[in-house]
Amino acid sequence: MFITHDIVRVCVFLIVFLLMAVWEYMGPRRSQLLDRRQRWPANLELALLSALLVRFITPVTVVGVAVAAQSNGWGLMNVVALPAWIVAIITFVALDLVIFCQRIVFHRVPLLWRLHRAHHADMEFDVTTGLRFHPGEAVISLLVKMLAVLTLGVPPLVVLCFEVVLNATSMFNHGNVRLPLSTDALLRKFLVTPDMHRVHHSTDVFEMNSNFGFNFSFWDRLFRTYRAQPAGGHIAMRLGIDEFRAATDQTLGRLLRQPWL
Repeated sequence: MFITHDIVRVCVFLIVFLLMAVWEYMGPRRSQLLDRRQRWPANLELALLSALLVRFITPVTVVGVAVAAQSNGWGLMNVVALPAWIVAIITFVALDLVIFCQRIVFHRVPLLWRLHRAHHADMEFDVTTGLRFHPGEAVISLLVKMLAVLTLGVPPLVVLCFEVVLNATSMFNHGNVRLPLSTDALLRKFLVTPDMHRVHHSTDVFEMNSNFGFNFSFWDRLFRTYRAQPAGGHIAMRLGIDEFRAATDQTLGRLLRQPWL
């Protein structure tokens, strides 16, 4: 089960990453000041390091926790009698809400923000930004998901689907891709689009503290953290964090030391 889980995640990751990279090359939303060669190596190295550290620290995956919960009858959904499809919908949406709340907490708590800052310090916004998370944040995020899965009693198949979708949408909504405005307006009624999430990566603190959603866009509307467009427009808006704009801030060593800078 765990080997299958890893194979599915890696295959979907590679397919989505390649599709987004080609889309960004063919139809970019913004021209980039920093070349990919200046950013992609460190971003991808950080993503790989985070994945390896998470697997080393917690050899049991989130799917493994779900299997254990199901086998032992742990969690809310394992003690209530509901049709499987209703359980799947409830738990998938609930996991997305957990990730949404986690993102807000990482912005509000100073110590956690120092970890999350490595993600926001990217001076550009593309598919690799969606993979660029400090290993410390990756470990905390994993533990939060495990706790949520145990508490809710999320079925293993739902966990697998959520993990795959979360990884794919992270690359999509960080994509430097051009969508027709009518398509973007339609999609963002339900889903987070690149234009919607780009606002979250603004250097403007009010814009940065908005649009926290990852999959579903309705959480931001519900919690009144939704901002439709950046004040300066998508082309002119400034991305990243003003204190970390040197080229050296985009290196792997600096990203790992980000919480202490």
